[in-house]
Amino acid sequence: MNYDRGMKKWRPFASMPEQYTGLQEVINKQAEVPQPLLTEEQMEQINFTLIEALHTNKQVYLTYYKNGQSITDTGFIQFVDFLGNLFVFIDEVFELKNKMRLSELIDVRFA
Repeated sequence: MNYDRGMKKWRPFASMPEQYTGLQEVINKQAEVPQPLLTEEQMEQINFTLIEALHTNKQVYLTYYKNGQSITDTGFIQFVDFLGNLFVFIDEVFELKNKMRLSELIDVRFA
Protein backbone atom coordinates (compact mmCIF):
# COMPACT_ATOMS: atom_id res chain seq x y z
CA MET A 1 0.00 0.00 0.00
CA ASN A 2 1.07 3.53 -0.72
CA TYR A 3 0.24 5.79 2.24
CA ASP A 4 1.65 9.06 0.97
CA ARG A 5 -1.04 9.80 -1.63
CA GLY A 6 -2.95 12.95 -0.83
CA MET A 7 -0.99 13.49 2.39
CA LYS A 8 1.15 16.53 2.98
CA LYS A 9 4.84 15.99 3.16
CA TRP A 10 6.26 16.40 6.64
CA ARG A 11 8.47 19.45 7.06
CA PRO A 12 10.15 19.36 10.47
CA PHE A 13 11.10 23.07 10.74
CA ALA A 14 7.96 24.49 9.13
CA SER A 15 5.49 22.36 11.05
CA MET A 16 4.59 25.23 13.36
CA PRO A 17 4.05 28.52 11.50
CA GLU A 18 4.80 30.61 14.60
CA GLN A 19 8.17 28.92 14.99
CA TYR A 20 8.99 29.41 11.30
CA THR A 21 8.05 33.12 11.52
CA GLY A 22 10.21 33.55 14.61
CA LEU A 23 13.17 31.84 12.96
CA GLN A 24 12.78 34.02 9.86
CA GLU A 25 12.80 37.17 12.02
CA VAL A 26 16.02 36.06 13.73
CA ILE A 27 17.65 35.37 10.36
CA ASN A 28 16.54 38.76 9.01
CA LYS A 29 17.87 40.56 12.12
CA GLN A 30 21.28 38.92 11.69
CA ALA A 31 21.43 40.09 8.06
CA GLU A 32 20.75 43.74 8.97
CA VAL A 33 23.51 46.30 8.56
CA PRO A 34 23.60 49.86 9.93
CA GLN A 35 23.00 52.68 7.47
CA PRO A 36 26.37 53.99 6.25
CA LEU A 37 27.20 57.61 6.99
CA LEU A 38 28.22 59.59 3.92
CA THR A 39 30.85 62.30 3.82
CA GLU A 40 30.04 65.75 2.51
CA GLU A 41 31.99 64.95 -0.67
CA GLN A 42 30.01 61.74 -1.27
CA MET A 43 26.71 63.61 -0.84
CA GLU A 44 27.83 66.28 -3.31
CA GLN A 45 28.83 63.62 -5.85
CA ILE A 46 25.41 61.95 -5.47
CA ASN A 47 23.69 65.31 -6.02
CA PHE A 48 25.70 66.05 -9.17
CA THR A 49 25.04 62.58 -10.56
CA LEU A 50 21.31 62.89 -9.83
CA ILE A 51 21.10 66.25 -11.60
CA GLU A 52 23.03 65.01 -14.63
CA ALA A 53 20.94 61.81 -14.82
CA LEU A 54 17.74 63.87 -14.61
CA HIS A 55 18.74 66.24 -17.41
CA THR A 56 20.31 63.67 -19.74
CA ASN A 57 17.86 60.83 -19.00
CA LYS A 58 20.78 58.43 -18.52
CA GLN A 59 20.26 55.12 -16.75
CA VAL A 60 21.73 54.87 -13.23
CA TYR A 61 22.49 52.29 -10.58
CA LEU A 62 20.94 53.44 -7.31
CA THR A 63 22.16 51.96 -4.05
CA TYR A 64 19.91 52.81 -1.12
CA TYR A 65 19.28 51.74 2.45
CA LYS A 66 15.94 50.19 3.37
CA ASN A 67 14.89 48.03 6.32
CA GLY A 68 18.42 47.26 7.42
CA GLN A 69 19.65 46.30 3.96
CA SER A 70 21.65 47.90 1.18
CA ILE A 71 19.70 47.50 -2.09
CA THR A 72 20.80 48.30 -5.65
CA ASP A 73 18.31 49.03 -8.44
CA THR A 74 18.68 50.19 -12.01
CA GLY A 75 16.46 52.91 -13.38
CA PHE A 76 15.95 56.47 -14.59
CA ILE A 77 15.67 59.60 -12.45
CA GLN A 78 12.38 61.38 -13.10
CA PHE A 79 12.22 64.04 -10.39
CA VAL A 80 14.50 65.45 -7.67
CA ASP A 81 13.44 67.76 -4.84
CA PHE A 82 16.45 68.66 -2.70
CA LEU A 83 14.44 70.88 -0.35
CA GLY A 84 11.79 68.21 0.18
CA ASN A 85 14.47 65.49 0.55
CA LEU A 86 12.91 63.21 -2.06
CA PHE A 87 13.34 61.91 -5.57
CA VAL A 88 11.42 59.74 -7.99
CA PHE A 89 12.98 57.09 -10.19
CA ILE A 90 11.51 54.64 -12.67
CA ASP A 91 12.56 51.05 -12.08
CA GLU A 92 14.08 49.45 -15.18
CA VAL A 93 12.62 45.97 -14.57
CA PHE A 94 8.97 46.74 -13.76
CA GLU A 95 8.91 50.36 -15.01
CA LEU A 96 7.30 51.46 -11.74
CA LYS A 97 7.66 54.92 -10.21
CA ASN A 98 9.42 54.78 -6.86
CA LYS A 99 9.39 57.76 -4.51
CA MET A 100 12.25 57.76 -2.01
CA ARG A 101 14.06 60.02 0.42
CA LEU A 102 17.40 61.44 -0.64
CA SER A 103 18.73 60.56 2.82
CA GLU A 104 18.25 56.85 2.01
CA LEU A 105 20.70 57.03 -0.93
CA ILE A 106 24.11 55.47 -0.45
CA ASP A 107 25.46 55.71 -4.00
CA VAL A 108 24.40 56.71 -7.54
CA ARG A 109 26.41 55.70 -10.61
CA PHE A 110 25.77 55.74 -14.33
CA ALA A 111 25.01 52.36 -15.86
